[in-house]
Amino acid sequence: MGGPTLILGLGNALLADEGVGVEVIRRLKVELAHGDDLRFLDGGTLSFTLARAIADSRRLIVVDAAALGAAPGTVRVFEGDAVDRQLRTPGKAVHEVSLADLMDMARLTASLPERRALVGIQPSKIDWGVHLTPTLEAAVPTAMAAVRDLVTRWDAEDTTQR
Repeated sequence: MGGPTLILGLGNALLADEGVGVEVIRRLKVELAHGDDLRFLDGGTLSFTLARAIADSRRLIVVDAAALGAAPGTVRVFEGDAVDRQLRTPGKAVHEVSLADLMDMARLTASLPERRALVGIQPSKIDWGVHLTPTLEAAVPTAMAAVRDLVTRWDAEDTTQR
């Protein structure tokens, strides 16, 4: 079955809404009991050093600002192959090239978790600033709920499959 579920927050906390993924996982880490089953990681603005953490996980949830072509604060969840399609669509994710490359690296080394999801949040402002805009601040609870729902559903499905 592999290791824990990795909940990976991406973004630059110095660029206002760009840091929403990091903020979501920071709050979830405080809220959720995570023992051995959940691992929270601030992935910052991405690096290939994250490949090991992904390889060591059986399930992956990435939370990040994403260009969804929607109203600021919109939260969308992409699972499995839909994550790959979202990352391959030009201009659809703030970190699309780096995250797509990281996923490809995991795929090439046969270490990409079969269960994976991207919780994307449409940013309002990507500019210098250490606080989320009010619109993104209001979207944080929705993104947190999306992560909790994924974990709960995946746990239930894993239990049923045993």
